[in-house]
Amino acid sequence: MRVRNKWMVGGGVLLALLVGGWLALLLWLPSDEELAARASAELQARLGVPVEVGSLGWRLFPVPAVVVQDVATRQTPPITLKKLTIHPSLPALLDGRLQFDRAELEGAVLPQLSLRALDKGPGMAQASPDATVLDRLVFRDVTWISRRGMAVVFEGEVDFDPAWRPREAHLRRPGVSPVTDLRLSRQGREDRWTTQIRVGGGTADGEVQIKTRDKGRLRLEGTLKPQGVEIAAAMAAFNRRSVISGEASGDTSLLADGDTVGQLAQSLHTKTLFSMRRATLLRVDLDKAVRSLGRDYAGQTPLDSVTGQMDTQNTPQGMVVTYSGVKATSGALTASGQARIANRQIESEFAVDLVDGVIGVPLKVSGPFEDVKVSVPTGAVAGAAVGTAVLPGIGTAIGARIGATLGKMFSPDPAPGKPAAARSGKP
Repeated sequence: MRVRNKWMVGGGVLLALLVGGWLALLLWLPSDEELAARASAELQARLGVPVEVGSLGWRLFPVPAVVVQDVATRQTPPITLKKLTIHPSLPALLDGRLQFDRAELEGAVLPQLSLRALDKGPGMAQASPDATVLDRLVFRDVTWISRRGMAVVFEGEVDFDPAWRPREAHLRRPGVSPVTDLRLSRQGREDRWTTQIRVGGGTADGEVQIKTRDKGRLRLEGTLKPQGVEIAAAMAAFNRRSVISGEASGDTSLLADGDTVGQLAQSLHTKTLFSMRRATLLRVDLDKAVRSLGRDYAGQTPLDSVTGQMDTQNTPQGMVVTYSGVKATSGALTASGQARIANRQIESEFAVDLVDGVIGVPLKVSGPFEDVKVSVPTGAVAGAAVGTAVLPGIGTAIGARIGATLGKMFSPDPAPGKPAAARSGKP
C-alpha cells in the first residue's frame, strides 16, 4: 500500500509540474497578435517587401507546433500562404538550437513575377554547412502562376540534408493523367542527384549536379533521356496546348549559372536532340497550304517522322524556345526549317516539297498561338508561277526558292503587331 501511495504521490507531483509548466509557458509566450506582428516585421526585413500575417499561434497538443495562417505579400499579384504548420524539434530547442522536424504547407499561390521581386531583398540567412534547419517539408495545393498568367497546381514532399540540400524529393501534378511527377535522390554527400521523370506516358530519367566555382558562383549541369513522351499529353499536363502530337525520344543536356539556386532556375538552358514517329501536325494541313499557296490550310498533317533540335532558354522575360534543323516527312511531302517561340508568339519558316506536284515552296507560320497565320511570301508565289511557265516541276522549285530569296531582300518583314500582306487563313 505504501508503494502504491508513493507512485500516486509521484504521479501527482509530475502532473502538477506539467500543468504548472504549461501555464507558465502560456503566460511567458507572447500573444498571437504579438507573434503575428513580429513575424510580419521579420519577413519584411528578410524578403524586402511588406508582408501581412493573418495569425500566428502555438499549438501544444497533440504535439507542439506553430501554426501560421493567411500570409500575403503586398505585391500585385501577391504571394499567399493559406496555412503553414511547423513542428519544432524539442531536443534541439532544449539544446538551444532552432530546428524543425516537419513543416506542412496547405494552400499557396506563387506568381512568378512576384517571386522575382524578392531577389531585391537581403534574403534569408545562410544556414551553416552542418546545420539541418528543416528535416521534411510536405506541401499540397500549391499553385504556380507563370508570367503569362498560366496556373499549375503541385503537391509533394522534400527531405533535407544540411544547408537545405534535398536528400529525397517528390513533385507531383495532382489529378493529371497520365501520371506526371518528378523524383530526386541525392547521391551520398555530393551535390549530385538522380532524376526520375514521368510525363506524357513516357519517361525522362537522368542526372543533375551543382558545382561551386570561383567566388562561390554555382553551375548546374545535367543530362536527361526522354523516352516515349507523347508531346500533346505532356504539354496538356501543364495546361498548355501543343502544335504537334506524337511520341518523342532523344537526349537532353542542361546548363545554368548563377549565384543562387533561384538564379540557376532563371538562367537554365536546355538542348534536346529529338526524333518522333507517327506524329501529327495539329491545326495545319501543309499539303493544302502549299497547293493553295497559303489561301487555305485548315486541318491536320500526318507525319511519318520528325527530327531536329530544340533549345530552351529561361530569361527575365520568360522562356524562349528555338527549333533548328527540323525535318519532317510523310507519304505526301517533306518539310525542313526552323522556328522560334517566345511570349506565346511563333515565328517560323519552312520549305515544303510535295512528292507528286509543286516543290520547293516556302511557308511562313507566325503570330500568337490564339491566331496563328500561315502564309506564302509574295515573291515565292511569283517565282513559282514563272518557274511553272518555264519548266514544270523543277522550274517551280527554282522559281519558288529564288522568289523567296528576292522577297526577303526587297520586302522586309512587317512591323510587330501588323499582319503580313500575304493571304492567309485561320487554322
